[in-house]
Amino acid sequence: MTPKLARFIDSGVFSTPAIVVDLDRVAANFTALRSALPDAAIYYAVKANPATPVLDRLVGLGSRFDAASIEEVRACIAAGAGPEAISFGNTVKKRSAIAEAFACGINLFAFDSDEELAKLAEAAPGSKVYCRLAVSQDGADWPLSRKFGTSGDHARDLLIAARDLGLIPHGISFHVGSQQTGVGAYQSAIGQAAMVFSDLRSHGIDLRLLNLGGGFPTRYRDEIPPLGTFGDAIMASVRAHFGNDLPDLLIEPGRAIVGDAGIAVTEVVLACTRREDGDRRWVYLDLGRFGGLAETEGEAIRYTITARCVTGPETPAIIAGPSCDGVDVMYRDTPYRLPAALKSGDLVLIHDTGAYVTSYASQGFNGFLPPQEHYL
Repeated sequence: MTPKLARFIDSGVFSTPAIVVDLDRVAANFTALRSALPDAAIYYAVKANPATPVLDRLVGLGSRFDAASIEEVRACIAAGAGPEAISFGNTVKKRSAIAEAFACGINLFAFDSDEELAKLAEAAPGSKVYCRLAVSQDGADWPLSRKFGTSGDHARDLLIAARDLGLIPHGISFHVGSQQTGVGAYQSAIGQAAMVFSDLRSHGIDLRLLNLGGGFPTRYRDEIPPLGTFGDAIMASVRAHFGNDLPDLLIEPGRAIVGDAGIAVTEVVLACTRREDGDRRWVYLDLGRFGGLAETEGEAIRYTITARCVTGPETPAIIAGPSCDGVDVMYRDTPYRLPAALKSGDLVLIHDTGAYVTSYASQGFNGFLPPQEHYL
């Protein structure tokens, strides 16, 4: 937690649940990524946190943007991003969304199927397109496999078809899974992409773009490799596979830019014991799965959780949200400990919640409003 966040929380000038984000930390994370991978253009994954203050700050830093919907495209343009700085990176898009983005001047689109390619040819004629590969998700806490991507052979055929349809076959993309904690997945995926580049060269197509996707992690409860480790491994692999003819590199970080810039401030609604759970207390917070903590599904993302201004001996805790839905339990199996003195009305902090919380929050399940958002 940064000093700026601590001062705001101590001020008490807000109600819970709330997400508080330090924009200076956002800027520092962007700069750190640029230093770790100076040869790659940064396209911020807007879906991680699409708040206007975040987009405004990143536009000022010279970021580019990976948009997943026409609404995100509009938000980026409203924040001052030029169309040349936006990639429409979702491989599943409405034809009307493609047409509107193209009319705005956007000229870079992702796809991974024949059907999506046909829509692009119709709604964005002559645009640059890149095909997404299906790659290993090993090492990712939040995998993205099966829904997106295709094989290398199919990618080759699709990009040949793109040329024949009057589009510009521009490159290859992949995503190694969100909260990726190992470098091996990047190395393997770069090798797969290089094979497609080589294969297409024999068909007279010289691809220029290698989109390395996102996945760069934020530290939660466990240690992660530093950004420099990812940058060194990625560039070594790119040079090994492409030699001196390096493609244009692009990355799509989201979590790594905004994750540790935010903190959730929640109130204990109830803290109680249940005989069937032995020595573990149930701690119900006013923020749960439906309020934005969707990534606790399967206890995949394990946030650091602390009590605010409550000390003393700690006991094992099951941590749940406030709704009347039985799945609204964040942590039952992961060992968490909270002060035994914790009671209704006390504050609990959920750290590193700047990414994929506000954007996941429901608009009123059980009548509970989304968390307030404060950008400092």
